Amino acid sequence: MRPDFERELIPRDDALHLIGALSVLKDKAQNATHQWELLDEDGHVPATPPYTVLLQHATDAQDLSAEVLRLTAEFARSPHHTTRDGGPVLKHLAVAATMSSYAASYFAETAEHALALLRSTNPADRQYLSNNMVHDHATGRAYLRRTSESLRDAGKELEDHLGFQRSLAQLTRQETPPAPPAPRPRGRPR
Repeated sequence: MRPDFERELIPRDDALHLIGALSVLKDKAQNATHQWELLDEDGHVPATPPYTVLLQHATDAQDLSAEVLRLTAEFARSPHHTTRDGGPVLKHLAVAATMSSYAASYFAETAEHALALLRSTNPADRQYLSNNMVHDHATGRAYLRRTSESLRDAGKELEDHLGFQRSLAQLTRQETPPAPPAPRPRGRPR
């Protein structure tokens, strides 16, 4: 292969490492989306919203966001982000970093509304806080869903890149002419 073309390729081990890290974060975001519930089994806001649970959602979302940001920064510092296939990976990572940051702030707002709701006695204020709490929690979960999708898409880009590398390796093996046979040892002249 030409040296300039080889620079465009993300080394297999680097790509596999990143795919693994993306998969772990994608699963975390996806699991949180499915597991973090606010409404009870009847679809109603609990009379006493679990402030500490909602605060834990915000904390866990913040931790996830920090991991996504760290992974994005590591990839952005690598020489791979400037390659033809690395650019789209970085774009998906940047979206995931933004979405995960938004999710954390919405879960924090949800917890804040829950705390205010626990202290409020005015029915109009309680309804307002309850509506905002439900909206913010649902929005936070939606941002986690988008985070998971962006991480999945970044992993897909890398998997496609590895598939391209495998195809390229097969083509170059087929195009390489067979090596000439090794010279036979010559006997001594008589």
